Amino acid sequence: MLGRTTGALDRLAIMAPRTRARLSRDRLILLGLALIVFSSGLGLRDPWAPDEPRFALIARDMLATGEWLIPYRNGELYPDKPPLFMWLSAIAQAATGLRVGFLLPSLAAALATLALVHDLAARLWGRRAALAGALALVVTTQFAWQARFAQIDMLLVACTTFGLYGMARHLLLGPRWPWWWSGCAAMGLGVIAKGVGFLPLLALIPWAFARWRALPGAARIDGTWWRWALGPVAMAAVVGAWLVPMLAHALGSSDPQLIAYSDDILVKQTAKRFADPDHHLRPFWHYLKNAPVLWLPLTLLLPWAAAPWWRRLRRGDARQWFLLGVATLIVLFFSVSPAKRGVYIFPALPAVALAMAPLIAGLIRRSDVARLALGLAGIIAGATLAGAAAAMCIQLPRKAARDLTEQNLVVTDFAPPLLVIGVGAVLLAVVLRRRGVIAFVAITCWAWFALGWLGYPTLATRSPRAFMARVDAKLGARELGMINWREQFVLMSPRPVATFGYSGKVGVVDEDAAARAWIAAGDRLLLIPWFRSKPYVDLPRRDLGYMNGNRWMLVGPARADAAPPP
Repeated sequence: MLGRTTGALDRLAIMAPRTRARLSRDRLILLGLALIVFSSGLGLRDPWAPDEPRFALIARDMLATGEWLIPYRNGELYPDKPPLFMWLSAIAQAATGLRVGFLLPSLAAALATLALVHDLAARLWGRRAALAGALALVVTTQFAWQARFAQIDMLLVACTTFGLYGMARHLLLGPRWPWWWSGCAAMGLGVIAKGVGFLPLLALIPWAFARWRALPGAARIDGTWWRWALGPVAMAAVVGAWLVPMLAHALGSSDPQLIAYSDDILVKQTAKRFADPDHHLRPFWHYLKNAPVLWLPLTLLLPWAAAPWWRRLRRGDARQWFLLGVATLIVLFFSVSPAKRGVYIFPALPAVALAMAPLIAGLIRRSDVARLALGLAGIIAGATLAGAAAAMCIQLPRKAARDLTEQNLVVTDFAPPLLVIGVGAVLLAVVLRRRGVIAFVAITCWAWFALGWLGYPTLATRSPRAFMARVDAKLGARELGMINWREQFVLMSPRPVATFGYSGKVGVVDEDAAARAWIAAGDRLLLIPWFRSKPYVDLPRRDLGYMNGNRWMLVGPARADAAPPP
């Protein structure tokens, strides 16, 4: 049998030119739809805490200082993550500015991931399955969420999906040694993004099992050892392009902070963080209840997909063993660590979508699946309309109302965008009521699209841009420092902000001592949260109100002959 010796059939390679042209058109339409949905609201908001301002600030510092090897945030070392995402953010910000540039790396990574999934699904299963699998990814909650936010995980998934793509081209549709090497190189980029870019290598385990059982679809790879070895070499070369110069710079320096940085990024943020973390502690089975929510609506198809998957696995379909195997191993890998977050298992999602792709076309023809999809569409429409009505009529509890007030919001601000989303969803549900799955896809895309253009302006007050402009207006020619600082405040400040150690990295006493010494050296003011004001009771102060959950004050200057804050 052909599949037992040469691997699974590469359907794309044997398609007629007209079919390949249709497949290319499908991909362009798919990417166009994803671009419209995921880029909605681009340029209408600033980075949102906690992660987005941090990476945007590091990228801005890279552009300002020219220091690209080692990330800094406002002049302080940042050892938590490798720098690839910040590099891309810096390049994008230099080209387009902050409000557009900080989101571009995630958007581009999402489009690249979709293109890879669509192409691999077409090669494994055919044109219809490719479109179904990629569209399923577009409307999956975790994918759509990460595509719209400036976090590292979308870039990591693009790298790991490229790695999985290269391995599948080699191990299932091969042998294709260049794809093995390029896939490993992409995993190297994933390591520079977030350390765990090697995860697609876990696919070697189900492939080895398939070869041992001589399952159809597992390519027989007759190659010398050095061809295999060039894969890890390519990965190491990509990682080394950053790691070797960084280590040479850090270890060759007499600065103890740089030496500590190299130890932190290589040990504490990798092995120690995996084996002995001090936060996000969850039980082993956490992802059994976490993934079904994050991967909606794909997980709702599991009752219907389980039996076809089982039949395919029993008859030895190496493609399903490969894809379901690597997805399961990624989830198990992160389940072993005591620390668990939903984004950790995100790299498994494209493999799940690829494994689901050949089943979706048959499942959506089922009347019960169509009714479920239409019901979900109705829930989205009803929930948004109910939310709009509640925003206009309901009386919030005092704490909830105060939390909104601290963000310069009132509950009625949410009514117009929710109303527009809900009315649009109702209209789509009525028009497409006989096509439940299409109605659900259309309503989901509409909700994400409208959220960007209508929701982002409403939530613009989450940014401290206006707050920092008010602070700047009170300073005159004086310098500004900040205690218990947060990246979003420094990023939005019109002028430089002096900081004295990042919260959690230095002791409060050391931070206060450094701040007192700094403010005593000139005509300077400190921006301080109210709960940290006790060491500064001897200084003049001005209450600035609430921002981002804290009450802030401006204190100083320390010189007796200087005027107090206006």
